[in-house]
Amino acid sequence: MSGSTVLRVAAVQMQSQDNVAANLKACESSVAEAASRGAKFVVLPENFAYFGASSGKRSNAESLDGPAGPIRRALVDLAACHGVVLLAGGWPELSTDSKRPFNTATVYAPNGEILANYRKLHLFDVTLPSGNRLQESSAMTAGQDVVCCDVLGVRVGLSICYDLRFPELYRKLVDRGCEVICVPSAFTKETGQDHWHTLLRARAIEAQCWVIAANQWGSHPTDKTTYGHSLIIDPWGAIKAEVESGTGVIVADLDMQLLDKVRKSLPSLRHRRIVC
Repeated sequence: MSGSTVLRVAAVQMQSQDNVAANLKACESSVAEAASRGAKFVVLPENFAYFGASSGKRSNAESLDGPAGPIRRALVDLAACHGVVLLAGGWPELSTDSKRPFNTATVYAPNGEILANYRKLHLFDVTLPSGNRLQESSAMTAGQDVVCCDVLGVRVGLSICYDLRFPELYRKLVDRGCEVICVPSAFTKETGQDHWHTLLRARAIEAQCWVIAANQWGSHPTDKTTYGHSLIIDPWGAIKAEVESGTGVIVADLDMQLLDKVRKSLPSLRHRRIVC
């Protein structure tokens, strides 16, 4: 545990489109606002740099090896310029399959160092109640690894959007010492209006972790609509900050003394009898 550590964090809610330059400019404005409000760790949503057709994901995909492309350069510059640790919530990273990049979340330190790189494990292959069928696996390659890292003295676990529906992932993150769980997302309006708050609060309560969920909001190319309601939730399941609709930035102080108190007063993590 991190004792008396208090970490001020921010979650950014965006309405990204299929114009990378415009999206990165919006990121710059939001990260600047978060930093001006004292945030030291800033979480961008899934698809922050590009939200559009599969062909665009392929053409805008970048590698973590070799010279940086526009997305990577912007992320390094944002972290350095504003002196924050930046979680780039989901961007197209080149994989061994040229037609299907990874959906990747990368954590950048202010000095440009990559602290962690997580490739989305669970791909969204779902037919929505409206009949709209989404097949993420046709355009993206699934990752293989559970990933966490240390951010300013706090252990942070990484996930992306659809991962939220798989509690076993978060149990593994807790087993690795995580105190904060990040869920950058582009959660659909159809599913979000019924499940978003419930699932996020459940993950916070069962993992006894702080949760930072930065979501997309509104209409996007290819007839996609996202739910918004970016949230920061404490380890008791209480919502500490929320952007309901529109774009915006929320900021909250993550008090690790509260996390210690919750885990000591209700020691469910120590009471587990079934271990996978």
